[in-house]
Amino acid sequence: MLQLSSITKSFGERTLLEDVTWQITSGERVGLCGPNGAGKTTLLKMMAGFEGPDEGQIIKPSALTVGYLPQDGLNHAGRSILDEASSAFADLLDVKREMHAIEEQLGDPSVPPAEHETMLERYSALQDRFRIGEGYSIDLKVATVLRGLGFGDETFEQPTDSLSGGWQMRLALAKLLLKRPTLLLLDEPTNHLDLEARNWLEDYLSAYPHAVILVSHDRFFLDAVVTRITDLNLRKLTDYPGNYSHYMVERDARMEQLRKSKREQDEEIARVKMFIDRFRYQATKAAQVQSRIKMLEKVVPIEAPPERKRIHFSFPVCAKSGRSVLELHDVRKAYGDKVIFSKLNLLIERGDRIALVGPNGAGKSTLMRMLSGVEAADAGTRREGHQVVMQYFAQDEATRLNPVLSVYETMSADSPTSMVPAIRNILGGFLFSGDDIYKKAGVLSGGERTRLAVARMLLIPSNTLLLDEPTNHLDLDSKDILLEALEDYGGTLIFVSHDRYFVEKLATKIVEIGHGGAIAYPGTYKEFLYSKEQRELPADNRERLRPERGAGGKRVENAPPSEREAGVGPRRALKEDHAERKREQSEQRKRDQTAKKAQSRISDLEAKIAEREQSMRDIEAAMSAPGFYDNRDQAQPLIDRHQTLMWELGELMHQWEELSK
Repeated sequence: MLQLSSITKSFGERTLLEDVTWQITSGERVGLCGPNGAGKTTLLKMMAGFEGPDEGQIIKPSALTVGYLPQDGLNHAGRSILDEASSAFADLLDVKREMHAIEEQLGDPSVPPAEHETMLERYSALQDRFRIGEGYSIDLKVATVLRGLGFGDETFEQPTDSLSGGWQMRLALAKLLLKRPTLLLLDEPTNHLDLEARNWLEDYLSAYPHAVILVSHDRFFLDAVVTRITDLNLRKLTDYPGNYSHYMVERDARMEQLRKSKREQDEEIARVKMFIDRFRYQATKAAQVQSRIKMLEKVVPIEAPPERKRIHFSFPVCAKSGRSVLELHDVRKAYGDKVIFSKLNLLIERGDRIALVGPNGAGKSTLMRMLSGVEAADAGTRREGHQVVMQYFAQDEATRLNPVLSVYETMSADSPTSMVPAIRNILGGFLFSGDDIYKKAGVLSGGERTRLAVARMLLIPSNTLLLDEPTNHLDLDSKDILLEALEDYGGTLIFVSHDRYFVEKLATKIVEIGHGGAIAYPGTYKEFLYSKEQRELPADNRERLRPERGAGGKRVENAPPSEREAGVGPRRALKEDHAERKREQSEQRKRDQTAKKAQSRISDLEAKIAEREQSMRDIEAAMSAPGFYDNRDQAQPLIDRHQTLMWELGELMHQWEELSK
């Protein structure tokens, strides 16, 4: 489908790709991984045609269509959100306009009858083209993708000029998905998406019929979507079949073997050089020395990437807070006429690990600011518990760094004396090494400033952490360092993150934000999603799982983990096996019923399609008869009926295609 042949690409003295040959076939979903600065974005731009290789060539078939989504920088203006998204179907919309123009002409009595036949033939050709291109389902497709990416129906007519940078990129992604190119290139597509939109995009890309190449720092997203990982390292591309988790295991094993081979080669070279130096000036050893010199000249040095230092970090010790950490009671918050929270009640206790979830704009960051005390509520009360030492990491934390301080000075300024020895290790873990630590914060890129802000946070003692999207702009290794530190954190944690893996690993309670309130769900994010799915099912289809009971008959489905564990008895496994079998049987019955209903629906649709097609053929025969347009009043109802049947047929065909997949 697309092939790189002996590609070399350099910037100045730095070579990103050297003599690379690689290909992707139709239907593959490839995750492009590698360290920061390895050239992943440059490679995507070359495949998209925005940059060319220094040497070699990129071979593409003539029928290939390429869609490229950069990390940022796209803006739309002058149209509504709906019109901008619909512009992905520009060709089909042109066909639709021409069809409407012909319909108007056919109803015009001043048009000579001799032209009617030509116009009908043109109309028929356009209609076939419109139907084959699924033009009748454009509105449905556009609405589905916009809703999936978080645009509410009420925003469809909103001008694109009013959108923020993040929503501009969502709209660009929507247009790209609607165009359905045969090669889809996505550079960090999840950067501006909340969890709900990420989940939707996972499902969409998993079912995408064409090739996809994506760069992402979201491990869960990569695991859910890709079928192959291509690692860009040491100026080469290396393929690893499978998802990201499999790639990590295989890559680490390969790197360990590579480093071992390099160590052995270095040791052998050192021994040969020692022999040469020792016997260089002895005539009896001259032949052997020359032989070894020639051997060294032929050696191809093994190149292995430097082993990134893995640090394990623990937060500085801080006194425990009281049992009640934060409480909001009957809180109201509004911005103008837009009410974010009304009668909000929330209790946070010591040891809670809470993930705030909800669509963008629901009020997650507003709630974080109110919990931290940075922003006051319009009404209601906020109570802070005994001995609470709080640290708040805002979304714009990186912009608050003092630009005149160096990286090291930024870290040491707020660090307790006991943590100073750990500063260099932490900076190394967040990709600040060598002279980087002497750079001024003001000259750092956005990603570097975010990494520095996160690293600084790890040094400050606290027993309550409020983190608003701390993983933005962090690479996977930096995320792992932060994740390991937070897993060992002994205090209370409230955070917002759009990284599913991060949320799954940390959260023991989910608080869903929306509709003016906040609802708490004990358990992990996976359990939260399951709970939502069950509530959305019809009452008679919900699984009737009776909660287990602990000691004394206490219901423990919402109890703390320690109480749930205490209720596990010797018969628990048998009960769970029985419940699992019942669930499987129930799910199989549901699948059978769904398949039966779908087949019945398909048969019904086929009958309706045949009926509409026959009616259209009858009308078209009447419309092509001589003198049909002589009396416009009599002809117009039949023309209108033909138009109605045409749209009905398009919708029926779309429904049939969806059910037949």
